[in-house]
Amino acid sequence: CLPHHFHLDHCGALPYFSEMVGYDGPIYMTHPTKAICPILLEDFRKITVDKKGETNFFTSQMIKDCMKKVVAVHLHQTVQVDDELEIKAYYAGHVLGAAMFQIKVGCESVVYTGDYNMTPDRHLGAAWIDKCRPDLLISESTYATTIRDSKRCRERDFLKKVHEAIERGGKVLIPVFALGRAQELCILLETFWERMNLKAPIYFSTGLTEKANHYYKLFITWTNQKIRKTFVQRNMFEFKHIKAFDRAFADNPGPMVVFATPGMLHAGQSLQIFKKWAGNEKNMVIMPGYCVQGTVGHKILGGHGNVSQEGPSLEVKMQVEYMSFSAHADAKGIMQLIRQAEPRNVLLVHGEAKKMEFLKQKIEQEFHVTCHMPANGETVTVHTNPNIPVDVSLGLLKRELTIGPLPDSKRPKLMHGTLIIKDNSFRLVSPEQALKELGLAEHQLRFTCRIHFQDPRKEHETGLRLYNHLKTFLKDYSVQHLSDTSIMVESILIQVTVQSEDPATKLLLVSWTYQVRFLFYTCYHTPGFQSPLPLSKGL
Repeated sequence: CLPHHFHLDHCGALPYFSEMVGYDGPIYMTHPTKAICPILLEDFRKITVDKKGETNFFTSQMIKDCMKKVVAVHLHQTVQVDDELEIKAYYAGHVLGAAMFQIKVGCESVVYTGDYNMTPDRHLGAAWIDKCRPDLLISESTYATTIRDSKRCRERDFLKKVHEAIERGGKVLIPVFALGRAQELCILLETFWERMNLKAPIYFSTGLTEKANHYYKLFITWTNQKIRKTFVQRNMFEFKHIKAFDRAFADNPGPMVVFATPGMLHAGQSLQIFKKWAGNEKNMVIMPGYCVQGTVGHKILGGHGNVSQEGPSLEVKMQVEYMSFSAHADAKGIMQLIRQAEPRNVLLVHGEAKKMEFLKQKIEQEFHVTCHMPANGETVTVHTNPNIPVDVSLGLLKRELTIGPLPDSKRPKLMHGTLIIKDNSFRLVSPEQALKELGLAEHQLRFTCRIHFQDPRKEHETGLRLYNHLKTFLKDYSVQHLSDTSIMVESILIQVTVQSEDPATKLLLVSWTYQVRFLFYTCYHTPGFQSPLPLSKGL
């Protein structure tokens, strides 16, 4: 089990999975995810059980028991799960501790991205992965058709809208999730308030700022380079202008900015504040991230003037703005990751069907790979062509590289040897070494093809002309003229001799000791070698 990060849509069912369903396999996650996950799970349990009265739900003790089973992993650490299965974590951006996982079984591998962000921001770096060429890349596709504008322009627009609302005496609600975009926007507003010397209060849900500050201190190596460099002199997460929020503050007169959870206005404190402020046109709600269908956030972004959620219909007069500070990769970022990893197949998840279809076509056109987008519960069969790693002996490698041209990407070089399979490992060695290791005597068969032809010249002259002719026609092969006037083409020996009373009648001997696929051309018919004819194929 590989929870990629601490957001509840990725880890919310973990205690149910391990403590109620009976999963007893290993659970791996990064150190920040392991630290933050139980806190959000406990908040989730309180809301679901204590407030909504759900009975068939995991308990606090189950959360603790579940987390005891978790094994924390470092980035780029290869973890051997069993004899065949190994995993490796890569930095995903998105939120503190988020990771993409590569899973290898034998020679085949899958990369599961989880949520990731290919663009660095004010507190996290960009996602990164090796050119690992997995058989399958499973990628999120939340923003399958979106290409976001410049981050600097977005930040400027965000600050302008917040400032305008404050100047006209309005209140600004920014629904966020507890950790992630919240810290990004807090840093942005903190810097702006300091520069502009603004006095309107900024509030954050009680307790979350303290918890966030603690974890960002603890896992400072997971943040971006700028924060790591300045952390000793100044902790960017100790905010001077942002204070803890109390519910009573929502009724205070005058302008204010409030960060409240959750980020989609589907429950909790953000929804309660929204209901209080929605009827005043001076106020503003800024949605900084994606909202799934059915949530209040999705409805108001769709232009609904009246919304209802667990109560009577509510008229929305406040200004509604959407500014994508989401930590998900956009279409450009998804294509960038595919280019970086070079997968053989792609499978899209975590998105909307119509948008995924558009991205699927784009991926197949640009990368010439098969792309899948299965519905929930649908099974996909992915065909792979596994590469089997073979160790090549140094002696064989040296011998093969001295024969013929060196290999390149356009023209691979065939290598001849004996394959030894032992204990699931494969070794390619020279026949001599294989016989020695196996304790077998060497027996060699030599095959010779005899060809008569007419040429009035002396033997060495005929041999030299034949050598020059072969050099011309067999440019991709090693052709050598030996001191005894014989010719070597790769491992094939060619000799010219006279075996009759007529010196013009020559005998061409073509000998080989290995079965090799080879196309050999020579000429006969006239003494001047004017008419090249195919002599033999498949020698």
